Amino acid sequence: MGLASSFSRLADYYRRNGSRATFGRLGVALRRSVLANRTAVFYLDLRSQELSVAELPSHLDIERKRSESEMTAEELQRITSFWNPKLARRNLKERFGLGASLWLIKRRSQIAGCGWTLQGRTVEPHYLKLGNNDVHLFDFHVFPEFRGRGLNPVFVINILNRLSLESEGRAFIEAAEWNQAQLRSLAKTPFKRLGLARKLSIMGRTVVSWDGTEAKDSVRGFVSRIPPGVLHRNRPDSLFGPGEMTVAEQKKDT
Repeated sequence: MGLASSFSRLADYYRRNGSRATFGRLGVALRRSVLANRTAVFYLDLRSQELSVAELPSHLDIERKRSESEMTAEELQRITSFWNPKLARRNLKERFGLGASLWLIKRRSQIAGCGWTLQGRTVEPHYLKLGNNDVHLFDFHVFPEFRGRGLNPVFVINILNRLSLESEGRAFIEAAEWNQAQLRSLAKTPFKRLGLARKLSIMGRTVVSWDGTEAKDSVRGFVSRIPPGVLHRNRPDSLFGPGEMTVAEQKKDT
């Protein structure tokens, strides 16, 4: 997220909640950025046997939107009103323009949460490079009044099952290390933890570092388990983001 967007969101939060709440939010943001700036990266082979049909309770429904024109005025209002509406509408246009899908989970016709998927690419530089058949899941959100009901794992699992019918690639998702609620939620899904990573943008170049020998070994092991031909088809360095070692360099280093 850019600096201008961050200030815009902060100003919007101040107008809604006042100075005391805003200073408290700033303190939390600073603690998160300084003390816990690592991200847990997860993956799943969409051909995995661990993906089984998940029954969706009768009071829940999941809908997929591929463009803004497919959304009702009520849905647009709900999705864009829980934070800065101007930036939210801009994000909608940008993401739909890239070919992303917006998923909605509804409880008795009320939107309870949302999340995005994008195949073959990411909106922002990622910790790993995606192949053409890979899918990135991002910006999942359950609205406060629907939290504590276990909706997010059900939401994610059902999306993964639908994606598995369309793609033979891998799915990726990540969660900040401080976000224990999201980490507990992902633990209830088939996603497997690849490791902890940090990402830094310097003069337009994104540098990714994996924390600890165990995480680096996990990434190397992940590369070795890719079926023959996949790396060649998706470019030799398709697993690593800018600034990381390429697959060829990884092999020399092992």
